Amino acid sequence: MKLVLVVACALIDVDGRVLLAQRPQGRAMAGLWEFPGGKVEAGEKPETTLIRELKEELGIEVKEACLAPLTFASHAYDDFHLMMPLYVCRRWDGTPAALEGQELAWVRPNKLRDYPMPPADLPLIIVTVNTVGSNMKSVFYDKVGAAFSGM
Repeated sequence: MKLVLVVACALIDVDGRVLLAQRPQGRAMAGLWEFPGGKVEAGEKPETTLIRELKEELGIEVKEACLAPLTFASHAYDDFHLMMPLYVCRRWDGTPAALEGQELAWVRPNKLRDYPMPPADLPLIIVTVNTVGSNMKSVFYDKVGAAFSGM
């Protein structure tokens, strides 16, 4: 079975909401909601992929130092196995905009389960809820705090 590496990001705004993107019509799993991100290309680091994908999909600039690994999902689909690290980001330049025809929603962590998601994303919800529901800023500040001051 083919292994596919896809990376995703939980963008957290100043109000503690998480950005979700709805897969547009004409794509696999259209209408389902997901964390923004994309497929890691050959020779590319996951962080580099996220920086590229967030710029292409949402028009925002993210520094690598502002991406903190949070958890990952491993899910077997019928014709491939998906491995998906989830990063968290609280600091970026620009305002997220739907540049690829997708709908966007800023969602309170306790409402993430109200948005239908692909099977691989479902295990990521509980970790996101638990992390964002706690004082996430203090949890991750030591790791990426210095980068915050540079944005």
